[in-house]
Amino acid sequence: MAVRRIVVNTATENIESAHHFYHDILGLEVLMDLTWIRTYGLGSSMQVQISIASEGGSGTPVPDISIEVDDVDDVYNQMVEAGFTVTYGPANEPWGVRRFYVKDPFGKTVNILSHT
Repeated sequence: MAVRRIVVNTATENIESAHHFYHDILGLEVLMDLTWIRTYGLGSSMQVQISIASEGGSGTPVPDISIEVDDVDDVYNQMVEAGFTVTYGPANEPWGVRRFYVKDPFGKTVNILSHT
């Protein structure tokens, strides 16, 4: 047996509200749209990871989702400009990442990060 994929599922009554956050700003493609479920992602292969944590590091709460990007400051500026709520950072962390926390349209805490 081998894990082939891990999918994060978020419940909502308004699937459209995800589009600006996950597609327009983060650049994820719509991989599947069945009207009752829309899956965003990339066609490229990525590492499969699941993290279990007692805190989010630096005294922060554990985020619901972590997304690594190539330019954390650019994404931060787009999120602020779009009116999304930043709850932490941006900060350079002692374990070698620059990151910030932002609330997605469903109230989930998303850890946006880049390795430094």
